[in-house]
Amino acid sequence: MTVTGRAALLAVLGVLPVALSPTAVTFLIVLGVLALLVLVDLLLAAPVSGLRMSRDGASSCRLHATVDVRLSVVNGSGRLLRGFLRDAWVPSAGASPRVHQIALPAGERRVFTTSLMPTRRGDRLPDRVTVRSLGPLGVAGRQGSHQVPWRLRVQPPFTSRTFLPEKLERLRQLDGQLLARTRGQGTEFDSLREYVGGDDVRSIDWRATARRSDVMVRTWRPERDRQVLMVLDTGRTSAGRIGDEPRLDAGLDAALLLGALASRAGDKVDLLAVDREVRAAVKGAGRQELLGRLVDAMAVLEPALVETDGRRIASEVLRRTGRHSLVVLFTSLDAAPLRHGLLPVLGSLTRRHAVLLASVGDPRVDELASGRGDLDAVYGAAAAERSRAERQLVATMLRQRGVEVVDAPPASFASAVADAYLGMKAAGRL
Repeated sequence: MTVTGRAALLAVLGVLPVALSPTAVTFLIVLGVLALLVLVDLLLAAPVSGLRMSRDGASSCRLHATVDVRLSVVNGSGRLLRGFLRDAWVPSAGASPRVHQIALPAGERRVFTTSLMPTRRGDRLPDRVTVRSLGPLGVAGRQGSHQVPWRLRVQPPFTSRTFLPEKLERLRQLDGQLLARTRGQGTEFDSLREYVGGDDVRSIDWRATARRSDVMVRTWRPERDRQVLMVLDTGRTSAGRIGDEPRLDAGLDAALLLGALASRAGDKVDLLAVDREVRAAVKGAGRQELLGRLVDAMAVLEPALVETDGRRIASEVLRRTGRHSLVVLFTSLDAAPLRHGLLPVLGSLTRRHAVLLASVGDPRVDELASGRGDLDAVYGAAAAERSRAERQLVATMLRQRGVEVVDAPPASFASAVADAYLGMKAAGRL
């Protein structure tokens, strides 16, 4: 049962006769009339328990995109249902409108559309559908709730896709024109050509030279069908905010660009998200289905407030990669977590694989480092300089162990990771 503002208004108006004739009889008469009106409206209101509901519409979207989910309502009672319907969702789903006016004749069906603009990744779920059926007087009515399940999976926005045409053009140049001068782990023989100044003498083909009057050298083409394993660190450090978003989200965006680029290059791309446990994995996806599987797996990832287990990362990588691969670690360059987590086991990875560590930098640190206005700014600058020095020291230690390091601000992070991949491919290091 529910009462409306009209009932409250009638109760206020009932104060007038009671004030003019302040007797118990007057009060009881006013109260009885009001109760009778409420009872009549309640009895004449259409029941809500017999409503049949179902949903259809969008089941996935990108973060901050707008999609529609439709709610179908069938009135199975024998009365006209008048009132209001509230389709409630979790706040981060960004549902609107929150309330729909409803006038549904007996036996008929109506469809109510709710627009969603989610503000968080992951699965956004509806709470309940509440229907308020009012009587003909609009004084009171019946109210009930229905659970109508649905799931909207909110995927990463993939803002770095704007870099993809540029990277693909570089890839075409690398694959079709800029052939490697020397052989590396990731190259295969392409053709012979005449020697020109600057060529590595190790690339001279002496047999071909003996057959011709000119010195001939081999050219090498970067191989296809290499394996790229992207490893997302979802531990405590991934929760740190860089600007308006967690560090993890910057890693997701860069991983999507790298995955799209590497698959176009003919390489096999896998994904692993891990801290102390494996949170998500994508393996063996074909080129056509890769991006869809990546965004679906990434959608539900959230930072876990635990220290990342470096040994777990190393063991999972070695278990999942049987041949020489490019392992791209999306993690932080914070000194303490790396020294106690990844550095002790890094050798087991670099002995078998090419390793690229990608970390997004915080532009706020550079802003603080330039501050000299007052005492607080000087202390802030000192702390920022210490932070930058520690990151540079860790990056140097990683490079000495044979690890390629990318440290870039959010705006250029995804592009820098893609450039590092293309550079390693051009050098035959995959």
